[in-house]
Amino acid sequence: MKKIVFSFIVCFLSSQLYIAQIKVSEDKEPIKDTEVKLNWMPSYKEALKTSKKEKKPVLIYFTGSDWCAPCKTLDEKLFHTSKFKALADKDLILLEVDIPRRVDIISADKMRDNKSIQKKYNVTSFPTLMIVNHRGKKLAEKKGYILVEYYYPFLQSEIDAY
Repeated sequence: MKKIVFSFIVCFLSSQLYIAQIKVSEDKEPIKDTEVKLNWMPSYKEALKTSKKEKKPVLIYFTGSDWCAPCKTLDEKLFHTSKFKALADKDLILLEVDIPRRVDIISADKMRDNKSIQKKYNVTSFPTLMIVNHRGKKLAEKKGYILVEYYYPFLQSEIDAY
């Protein structure tokens, strides 16, 4: 009987801890701003050219826009915020490399270019955020979705080091 009561107490406390963590993370999440429009470069070549001209690193965002749930969450909670837009406009050149499953989302040429970039950097998990210099040399990367507040120190440290 003591084992059953002990097990019940452990399960109850664990569930309360889990619920508390969810509540804290929900409270800290930025509110999506549907009016935020980021300046994504149309091509890899254009991103590198702009990076050299403006002396800013390139943030490459590898996504599966139509099938990757963590990518959709990252889009909503990071990329569609005013805070990220301010950082990006000031310090980053943005390039989205979308690898969708639906063939009607992007053109065949764009898909071929995106697959080439994916292969060049050996990206196998989504989402992946990668920072490269104007020559295309990889400087840093983050794979998978993590809490949004952890992306900003990563990005800022790479911007400062650039």
